[in-house]
Amino acid sequence: MLTTTKRALLRGLMGAACALTVLPAMAQDKPVIGIAVADQKSLFYVAALDGMKAAAEAAGYEVSVAVANNDSQGQVNQVENLLVQNIGALVFISQDSTAAAAGVKAANKAGVPVIAVDQRPESGQGQLATYIATDSVKAARDLCTWMFEKMGGKGKIAILHGVLGSTAEIQRTQGCQEALKNYPDIQVVAEQTANWDETEAYKATQNILTANPDLAAVFGESDAMSLGAAKAAREAGRTDLISVGIDGFPTMFDGIKEGLTQATMAQIPYKMGQMGVENAIKVLNGETVPELQYQDTVLVTSENVGSVKPADFYGPAAEAMK
Repeated sequence: MLTTTKRALLRGLMGAACALTVLPAMAQDKPVIGIAVADQKSLFYVAALDGMKAAAEAAGYEVSVAVANNDSQGQVNQVENLLVQNIGALVFISQDSTAAAAGVKAANKAGVPVIAVDQRPESGQGQLATYIATDSVKAARDLCTWMFEKMGGKGKIAILHGVLGSTAEIQRTQGCQEALKNYPDIQVVAEQTANWDETEAYKATQNILTANPDLAAVFGESDAMSLGAAKAAREAGRTDLISVGIDGFPTMFDGIKEGLTQATMAQIPYKMGQMGVENAIKVLNGETVPELQYQDTVLVTSENVGSVKPADFYGPAAEAMK
């Protein structure tokens, strides 16, 4: 194990290349917990990291944080740099399946347990201590079913995909496809990738509406994409278009209140972040944790948006995220 002085020096040398941030050590005899997250642009990841830091501080653990800024190869390098620091465990929100597989394999080789949050490697591409995530198949199936009912069981829809090959994108696509099987009069007329991004979704929806002026609804696989789609529809004078998403962003709550968007499946990223660090500590202490820990979502619509609070899902800083 590196001494405190050597560890600090090593972080200083790597800081510029790895974009690492470190919380103050609370107890020098406890191993550092490494945290690698895809970005701090998505409010989901912001809230998850807030939860991780809060849990670590409460338990008296030091964490070393690397933010990949949506750079898959950069994240692989960051994980490798975290491992060089002799971290005790890795809490990992991967950028995509490539980063997930490479990062988990590197940690496995170093003998460092991995607690995956939100994203995970595909089967056979590394061993996890546990996987903590939203049940995205169920969330998408239930959300699309709600949307199809709002449409009266018929009409044309578009689907905006997240980062292709990511766990959430695969599962949310699957969930909506399962719902579609029960609604033969719902027609998918367009599918585009918008990478969880509001601006990309806005531009994609502009093109989709031009080609399909009678489009009835958009399923955005994230709230950011749903908001982008809704803004494009409003600009085109299509205030009747239904736009739904998955996340529970505080900004999405406002969109629903204003009638801009119609529904979201709210996740609990702050709690999931807390769980990530809490499970890392359990593993470090030799405790057994469940292999899979799926978390439920809450359907938020105009009917209940006034009775739920963004902070219940995104933590104490939820209001500041708007």
